[in-house]
Amino acid sequence: MHLVPSASRLSDRFVCKAAGLALLLACASTAHAANWPGWRGPNGDGTTTEAKNLAEKWSTTENVKWKVELPAWSGSSPVVWGDRIFINTPSKEQVAPVVEPTPTSPGPGGKARPRPGGNRPATNGPGGQELLLLCLDRATGKELWRRQVDSGNQIRMKHNSSSPSPTTDGKHVWVVSGNGMIVCFDFAGAEKWRFDLAKKYGALGANHGYGSSPVLVDGKLVIQVLHGMKTKEPSYLLALNPATGDVIWRVERATDAIFESPDAYTTPAVAMIDGKSQLVVNGGDYITGHDAATGVELWRSGGLNPKKVRDYRVVPSPTVRDGMIFAPTRKVPLQAFRTGGTGDISASHLAWTWTGAGAPDVPTPVSDGPRFYMADDAGMITCLDAKTGAVIYGPHDTGIGRTSSSPIIADGKIYLTSETAETVVIQAGATYKLLGKNSLDGSYTLCTPAFVDGQIFIRTGTHLYCVTK
Repeated sequence: MHLVPSASRLSDRFVCKAAGLALLLACASTAHAANWPGWRGPNGDGTTTEAKNLAEKWSTTENVKWKVELPAWSGSSPVVWGDRIFINTPSKEQVAPVVEPTPTSPGPGGKARPRPGGNRPATNGPGGQELLLLCLDRATGKELWRRQVDSGNQIRMKHNSSSPSPTTDGKHVWVVSGNGMIVCFDFAGAEKWRFDLAKKYGALGANHGYGSSPVLVDGKLVIQVLHGMKTKEPSYLLALNPATGDVIWRVERATDAIFESPDAYTTPAVAMIDGKSQLVVNGGDYITGHDAATGVELWRSGGLNPKKVRDYRVVPSPTVRDGMIFAPTRKVPLQAFRTGGTGDISASHLAWTWTGAGAPDVPTPVSDGPRFYMADDAGMITCLDAKTGAVIYGPHDTGIGRTSSSPIIADGKIYLTSETAETVVIQAGATYKLLGKNSLDGSYTLCTPAFVDGQIFIRTGTHLYCVTK
């Protein structure tokens, strides 16, 4: 671990004026913490203090309250509010499964997932062509309603066109398709509005398809589009009125990244700085901070791709915790910054840089404040001092193999799920202690679980499970 200088800051910024619209809905930051309103939970950082007495051990026959078969596989994680669970999914595949695809033998849709884990006979195709939002009863898993969000689905390397996770405020739920269709429903399933990103601002141009999840902040629904591999359209951030779908602001995000490196599959994090919300955006060779009220860029750092490699697309999202911002890349370098900077923070606020083993290419890291935990794609876990980057332990092999979901801290434990639907439970803290290793159905699993009260909701390639003691 050592400090490295960051790349030079771009001076170009493209900003649209904020529209003076009335905001009718509460933001995710005020959501009751006992719910799981969006990807990575109530704080948007992969942690919760409200989920208690969680199971450490389970199987298909032990500590499973219920399981329900889903129409198709997806990278979209479940969100939970009150007695409702919402899941983004394709419809059921209407063609017979094909021979397991390989990188040289594409499956349906002309794409093959490279070396995925899990039992794949049911997940070789992309799923059906309808892209759906399902509402399930939390107590039983029974489907309450389903609505079509979009149509058109294909395999996008490891995922399909349903990857973004929904978000909710307890009255409405917002969902985005991999084709860029944004739709708002109320809890009864009535559609309130829809917004077509591709029609309004041009086709989405990420090489592996769109995968960012929407974020609710300060009465705005924020959408991130970072792309460039398959388009000349600029990357941008967009804020919509969540009640109406009207545009509040749109700001273009400048980058000099080349070839595939402008592409990012990340989701913005939210940082509270001096009582104001900032959006933290990772990808396109830079990490940037934006005023949530206007979208204006407040700070920027390079250094994510110091050699300007052509294929440094970024999958893991930024993590914000206790005055620190963690910026993963395509494994290394992984950088940590102190909050509170303005302008070019490449040197002024860079706390440490990690260039060793154990950094992630896909899973988003997590922090409990004093410690920073990162899981790599092979299921290895490493713990660092969050403020200094000093090694506390690891990398430790958890034994679960290939991993795409992100670690979650809940009930004083770290939960990490592999692509084969195995979940390890590790004691959070300065000493590595494996508490449990649990298997479900072995199917192709990309999703990060949700944790509410004493329940864990795990989406595998075929089912949604409710795990509880």
